[in-house]
Amino acid sequence: MNVFLWALQGLLAVAFGAAGVMKSTQPIEKLAGSLPYAKDLPVRVVRLIGVVELAAALGLILPAATGIAVALTPLAAVGLAVVMVLAGAFHVRRGEYSAIGLNVVLLALAVVVAWGRFGPYSF
Repeated sequence: MNVFLWALQGLLAVAFGAAGVMKSTQPIEKLAGSLPYAKDLPVRVVRLIGVVELAAALGLILPAATGIAVALTPLAAVGLAVVMVLAGAFHVRRGEYSAIGLNVVLLALAVVVAWGRFGPYSF
């Protein structure tokens, strides 16, 4: 189970790391092509979302890999779960129902990591 949780952590870290870098560095006009909501939100909000996703991606891997402050790993997973709940609600309000499926999958993966790392498979 430990290997499975590491695999989930890696998958989530790659997904949120890539999304975070994209949202925090690319021009809003370019982001709007793949993320239509980017043009409707203040630039600072889009950048904040990107930084939060990037920090959580690092939090999924670095504490556990280094053995320093390992409690941050499940907290990062909880944070990502909260972000996915908020993202799902945001997409429902905008009528972007096709985006909700990915939010639900990422939410489920983050919850599994949080459960495993807080519970029976903690570090």
